[in-house]
Amino acid sequence: MRRTENSVESRSTSRRAFLSLSMGLPLGAALAACGTSGPAPSGGAASGAAAGGNGGGAKASYWFLSGPPGEAPRTAAVKRFNQANPNGQIDFNVIQNDAYKTKIKTAIGAGQAPTIIWGWGGGGLRSYVQAGQVEDLTSWFGENAAVKDRLFPGAFGAATIDGKIYAMPCETVQPIVLFYNKKVFEKVGVQPPQSYGDILDLVKKFNAQGIAPFSLGGQSRWTNMMWLEFLFDRTGGSEVFQAVFDGEKDAWNNPASIEALTKMQELIKANGFIKGFSSITADSNADQALLYTGKAAMMLHGSWSYGIQQAQGGDFVSSGGLGFMNFPPIDGGKGDPSDTVGNPGQYLSISSKATPEQKEIAKKFFASGVLDEAEQKEWVGTGGVPIVNGSDKLFTGSKDAEFLNFIYGVSSKAKVFAQSWDQALSPTAAEVLLDNIAKLFQLSISPQQFATNMNAVIGK
Repeated sequence: MRRTENSVESRSTSRRAFLSLSMGLPLGAALAACGTSGPAPSGGAASGAAAGGNGGGAKASYWFLSGPPGEAPRTAAVKRFNQANPNGQIDFNVIQNDAYKTKIKTAIGAGQAPTIIWGWGGGGLRSYVQAGQVEDLTSWFGENAAVKDRLFPGAFGAATIDGKIYAMPCETVQPIVLFYNKKVFEKVGVQPPQSYGDILDLVKKFNAQGIAPFSLGGQSRWTNMMWLEFLFDRTGGSEVFQAVFDGEKDAWNNPASIEALTKMQELIKANGFIKGFSSITADSNADQALLYTGKAAMMLHGSWSYGIQQAQGGDFVSSGGLGFMNFPPIDGGKGDPSDTVGNPGQYLSISSKATPEQKEIAKKFFASGVLDEAEQKEWVGTGGVPIVNGSDKLFTGSKDAEFLNFIYGVSSKAKVFAQSWDQALSPTAAEVLLDNIAKLFQLSISPQQFATNMNAVIGK
């Protein structure tokens, strides 16, 4: 899903531009950020040391992304912390997205990372852990249970490597959502699906009416990935992909994996998707238009889709035409239907090369400065949903309160909030994944061939 104001590697062009850029944007303005590789530079790397305060004592350092929507809330959080802690300051540098990705890797590799490392968790964090570049925070969270307990439990999955926590979850959340056109459902006389079996029944009914069951920008590949993420989870549970993330040999050969891959191709063969989906791109927003114009009945997409529908769909959203729900359970499946997948947050790690004094400042910032109520309000003001239990109280009065509360409910109640696969895996494995997903959807490889190809890059 990406991106990137909150992106990872730009491995999958528009998804990474989508997610990051739309993350936290005012819901009606998400569209304006889509289709780029990151926020426009605001003078390159800008130093915030002077703005942060000039107290004495030790100083920690912190780099983060420039540009909307995140620069303002991040900057304000550091300034508030510095005002409250004159003897333990944080100097910050604000860096444009693409430059940041290069600069942070270089600095970490050279042992010159900032004290606080802003990132996306998952595969990138794993590489830092394997190189011994970030602190193990497991015991600190154990000693500071209140810090951990105030955050969505699902946010910690992408911060956890081999059972240990190496990052502080922060900022906002973006799950994948099953959107549907209420007007089309009413026209055909059907109800939203309560199970995967219902989805298959709806495919037949919509096709009979000349309406595409699902919109899909399949050329972008990451849009297809969302389907596999949910089918794997609902079929075999979150442990199926977790085994892949953990690097277990031949993990893609799990019977539940093969079953989910088979279900995927069966849905394609049943004309579950708009004709010609493999030539439709997500960054053109053509997949969004198919939903709000009623040419397709449903669409599985990131929560940022709401803002695009709102901005481009005329009165579609304001008139109550857009429905939204979590992906339903699969009959006989082992997955927890309350679980979700997508972007469970952003992440702050502490450099293992920092001094003891700098590490203590960072931990104090994690405990008292990250996602305080003022920062939560700022994120909500951008259309984001902070990963804090109880942040829903801040949605009162918003015209988008129904959707924000839905996202809050899904995200806060998920026992497992799985990170999108192309973020969770290494860049090498992620590119092989996206390539094989495209082939799977084109029916040019079988489920077993997909599994065999993916097993070859486990751990790479």
